Amino acid sequence: MNAGVLKRVDELVYMEIEPPEIDESELLIRVKAASICGTDLRIFHGKKTKGVRYPSVIGHEFAGEVAQVGDKVTEFVVGERVCLDPVLPCGGCFYCLNGMENVCQNRVALGYEYDGCFAEYIKIPSKFITQGNIQKLPTHVPFTVGALAEPLSCVINGQRRLNISVGDTVVIIGAGPIGIMHMMVAKASGASKIIVSEPNWMRRETVGNFGADITIDPIKQSLKVMVLEQTDGLGADVVILAIGNPKIVNEALAIARKGGRISLFAGFSAGEMPPVDVNLIHYNELVVIGASALQRRDMKTSVRLIASGAVNLGKLVTDTFPLRKITEAFAMAESGEAIKVVLEP
Repeated sequence: MNAGVLKRVDELVYMEIEPPEIDESELLIRVKAASICGTDLRIFHGKKTKGVRYPSVIGHEFAGEVAQVGDKVTEFVVGERVCLDPVLPCGGCFYCLNGMENVCQNRVALGYEYDGCFAEYIKIPSKFITQGNIQKLPTHVPFTVGALAEPLSCVINGQRRLNISVGDTVVIIGAGPIGIMHMMVAKASGASKIIVSEPNWMRRETVGNFGADITIDPIKQSLKVMVLEQTDGLGADVVILAIGNPKIVNEALAIARKGGRISLFAGFSAGEMPPVDVNLIHYNELVVIGASALQRRDMKTSVRLIASGAVNLGKLVTDTFPLRKITEAFAMAESGEAIKVVLEP
């Protein structure tokens, strides 16, 4: 089969490899759509290395159809449409036993310890099946949309601890696909005003079309002044940093009201440790929250939201490429000219 193989840092090669063979307790999925995540770009450039192998097939956001079923697998049949939670918790560590399986001490994942989805086929180990990581995809949901169920699940996990409620003013910094998904989920949770900060004019225009109430170019406008004007001088109830730029952490803290909640949602590269104005947290009694991956319950919620039409992820997919053009697809994903880039093997 053909696959995109990460041979080493900054070397991603489209090549022919041996197709995976499954045992009696596993599944083989024919990948129909695989989207490129910001984390994939960090892995490509060596800025994220935990669990990454060289050479290996990376990629973890995908949807496809069951191509082969092991003899002992009874939950699925050939031809069924599926999407997956790629993170497998151990189920027995302190965090798994206390409702935090997404930060399991022993978690493994497709696209990391196991080969990922930038390939024609992907093998699904038995534990992903028995522990409920696979979700069946309704027939009316396109594969390109089903591939986005995983990042949407991460957004749902991130917002759970923010407790966004009716009437909240939410500021989202960064209007990439994750920022837009945060906007959709915040709207669905009852937020009355969403302010989005984004320097890229194309993304700023796009997020306006998705329903942002106010968009700001932080290069030409003061985000803090705008937020204070829109909140009677109080600041935002919730601030979500949806871009991994540590230089703007203090800005995110400064625009929240006293008692406000700030999500440092985007991942930062190792070693990026800017100074933080702790007085903003201390005197304003801010709640600063991290976010890591997703839980299996989030994947179920994500598929329900997509299937019901409560969120319209289809509009996020701006570019599709055949797998053989994976290099061009990665370049497009990094260019800032696309929202979400999807490979179709």
